[in-house]
Amino acid sequence: MIHTFVLGLLLSTLLSCTHPCVSLHQDPPKMKMGEHAAGKHQQGFELAGGFAPQAPSKCFDDDGRLKRSGTVWTASAHIITAVIGSGVLSLAWATAQLGWVAGPTVLFLFSFVTYYTSCLLAACYRSGDPVSGKRNYTYMEAVQNNLGGFQVKICGFIQYFNLIGVAIGYTIAASISMIAIKRSSCFHEKGHENPCGVSGTPYMLMFGVVEILFSQIPDFDQISWLSMLAAVMSFTYSTIGLGLGVSKVAENRKIKGSLTGISIGTVTQTQKIWRSFQALGAIAFAYSYSLILIEIQDTIKSPPAEHKTMKKATFISVVTTTVFYMFCGCFGYAAFGDMAPGNLLTGFGFYNPYWLLDIANAAIVIHLVGAYQVYCQPLFAFVENTAARYFPESNFINNTVDIPIPIGGYKPYKLNLFRLVWRTLFVCLTTLVAMLMPFFNDVVGILGAFGFWPLTVYFPVEMYIVQKKIPKWSTQWVSLQILSAACLIISVCAAAGSFAGVALDLKIYKPFKTMY
Repeated sequence: MIHTFVLGLLLSTLLSCTHPCVSLHQDPPKMKMGEHAAGKHQQGFELAGGFAPQAPSKCFDDDGRLKRSGTVWTASAHIITAVIGSGVLSLAWATAQLGWVAGPTVLFLFSFVTYYTSCLLAACYRSGDPVSGKRNYTYMEAVQNNLGGFQVKICGFIQYFNLIGVAIGYTIAASISMIAIKRSSCFHEKGHENPCGVSGTPYMLMFGVVEILFSQIPDFDQISWLSMLAAVMSFTYSTIGLGLGVSKVAENRKIKGSLTGISIGTVTQTQKIWRSFQALGAIAFAYSYSLILIEIQDTIKSPPAEHKTMKKATFISVVTTTVFYMFCGCFGYAAFGDMAPGNLLTGFGFYNPYWLLDIANAAIVIHLVGAYQVYCQPLFAFVENTAARYFPESNFINNTVDIPIPIGGYKPYKLNLFRLVWRTLFVCLTTLVAMLMPFFNDVVGILGAFGFWPLTVYFPVEMYIVQKKIPKWSTQWVSLQILSAACLIISVCAAAGSFAGVALDLKIYKPFKTMY
């Protein structure tokens, strides 16, 4: 996901500190302010640092930026670390709903579709000519320059809706992990038969308070350390989950599960259908990274052309991620069968070693603190930049107050009142919604269903058709439309299953009194 992508970007930045051109004190030609503003606001893209396009040189690329230094291996690392996140914890449950045949098959099909559509999206990094065309620095710019019009607004709405949804989902997930630490200690002291019920509301409030503090970090440039820590934590708990699954299978001395998944009787036939659909959304959520593909591609050096390098990196990373997901999902299902928990580390299929579970759940909480910020920073920036553009004379929105930091010799903290108020209100709102709907699997399924088709399939397909000028009703055009339609159907089914899960949970749910 994006939190771990930022780690890779940080590492690239650190390596670029030794860039031979940095010491030359050369600056590329700058545009006049008016020209830059026009390029930024009217054409839908922003030239790096206000620099004008120029002929490629030893130190600068054709857009005026310092030479990019990314390779197929750095791009692969970015993608792998971006994809592997909290979604991996629900894969054992998803496999249990689908069974030994459909589960691994669906995982493979999602990986294939993700790889194929990512290659289509990679071809849209440059508009026009794939080698010398104008660069698109972000997903939105690619949509703007290839499709334009109303579709850009739709794309933006889906992106920001997903960001809000992820903030809610991460609040729920973090509280569940904190509760799991509390319950793990309770089970260790009082035995597994004790229910050890714990309310989730106080832990969501605790997480919300922490996020209010961290949300006052002004922008991406200052949260790199948090992203790095989150990335390490992501691999920590994912590896622990995999290791516990393998050890559980060895302890059982048999592989649990069935060819068709959770059996009728354990659940009703209707529940079986809805939960199978919900599993599709959980798998889709685990593979989502298209939103940052263009940003990753913008770190790659050329020649060769960026899209060629990106296709190789996508293949390497998707294969690696799929193998990891297969292990986590399949070993979790093999360990628990129909009773595979919705969250592998908090569902208490594992009780011991309790200290290792506590470490894994603490890693989840730390990871989600950073992940929340990295996902929300683009939304924060969008709202604040929009407000500044519409109200340029407002002191409340635009002025900052220097707050001295008496220790460490740090520069004064620049407090912006609008940022303080709006970001605090946002965190409070997402925390409130999380307390009203604390259903981890359902939220993951909804986010996966809502974001997978438009962002991973539809926009890449449509942009590729425009980019390559594929004739309407040609064989390739029809094939791409069939792929898009099939993925739309899957997303609709996944959304229906997730909403049905929410409806079922709400029947026995009391606001602010959820017990785990």
